[in-house]
Amino acid sequence: MEPDQIVALCKQHTMYTWKARNAANPHPISKAEGIYFYRADGKRYIDFNSQLMSVNIGHSHPKVIAAMKAQLDKLIFVHPQTATEERARVSKKLADIIPGDLNTFFFTLGGAEANENAIKAAKLYTGKQKILARYRSYHGATNATMQLTGDPRRWANQPGMPGVVHVMDPHPYNFSFGKDDEEVTRNNLQYLEEVIQYEGPHTIAAMFIETVTGTNGILPPPKGYLKGLRELLTKYKILMVCDEVMAGFGRTGKLFAFEHGDIVPDILTMAKGLTSSYFPLGAMAVSDPIAEHFKENVFWGGLTYNSHPLGLATAEAVIDVLIGEGMIENAAKLEKVMRSEMDRLTAKHPSLKVGRCIGLFGMCDIQKNSKGDLIAPYNGTHPAMGELAKFFDDEGLFTFVRWSHFMCNPPLCITEEQLLEAYAIIDRGLDITDKAFEG
Repeated sequence: MEPDQIVALCKQHTMYTWKARNAANPHPISKAEGIYFYRADGKRYIDFNSQLMSVNIGHSHPKVIAAMKAQLDKLIFVHPQTATEERARVSKKLADIIPGDLNTFFFTLGGAEANENAIKAAKLYTGKQKILARYRSYHGATNATMQLTGDPRRWANQPGMPGVVHVMDPHPYNFSFGKDDEEVTRNNLQYLEEVIQYEGPHTIAAMFIETVTGTNGILPPPKGYLKGLRELLTKYKILMVCDEVMAGFGRTGKLFAFEHGDIVPDILTMAKGLTSSYFPLGAMAVSDPIAEHFKENVFWGGLTYNSHPLGLATAEAVIDVLIGEGMIENAAKLEKVMRSEMDRLTAKHPSLKVGRCIGLFGMCDIQKNSKGDLIAPYNGTHPAMGELAKFFDDEGLFTFVRWSHFMCNPPLCITEEQLLEAYAIIDRGLDITDKAFEG
């Protein structure tokens, strides 16, 4: 097909996420390789967001493609009440590499389904019904996970599952709980404990957190927060669920982000990097006590594509590439380069308020004045941000520009030279937002 025909038919016969159909303006994409993808007309883009923070090993890795092709000649699908070699190998591999006692897995087709089933597991295990979640969060677009989600995408989907109680993050949008990490952690956990007491700890099954907040800020937790939160929730017999759909599988410079806090959650959810998005697959991991409970008690969850053999074979190959080719270590090493570039651009461009990163999980905030006010309000926009997004697109840099922010989440196979090439484009683009800076 010609590029225009591809776009026209896709818009005519399909619906796009988070957009009215007439507002969609999709690029016709024909191929992808490494850190790049290509339009049908040949234009190349640096994938500076790993698509949806998900193509962690880069596009079209030959070892993974070979493994997927080989699986097609073996076993493509059987119903989930069977046992397969792929299910055996991958569950054992995950049990071996994930820290702590997270040794039992329920496989899904994505992160939202993993979180849906984590809700079920938490409620069934504890016999309690309420769930705590944070406002600056995104946990998926299914009915229940949309209610866990704190950001504005939740609004149009309400009312939904009852019993979700939202609380403030350690780093709210327009103020702080303190001046340093110790004060922020102490004040936020004191506030959270009061909310728990108001709601009744005997009614709360679990608290869901993105270990590092994703689309709503790329916010690494302040020092001591994860450990303090773990202790607080344990005190009140509330399960801790870490959603690492974005942060997991090397994105933060460790296999999972909870390792930075020296904790182990009761339940861990994952997807995206699990297969690097080569095939839809997610998983819920549960601790040994929860797994033991479901030996004698029914887990009331099921999916046609639970433990899909092709997805599991893909995951096995992706994990081998991620670990075997040192991509987690590369993310940790290049964090310093990303940090240095963010600092350089902050010093050069008055409109760049701050850049944050942990591993190759990053975001930059744009300000409108020297007081540090963000250029757009919460859930708002500004013409300069639209111009910035267009500039990035014109220059062949793909990333998400949202509200007052833009993402910096390249594939973990990126080289230092490629990373610097991307920041050179960003450097030129920030001249646009500098013009909107009010002084």
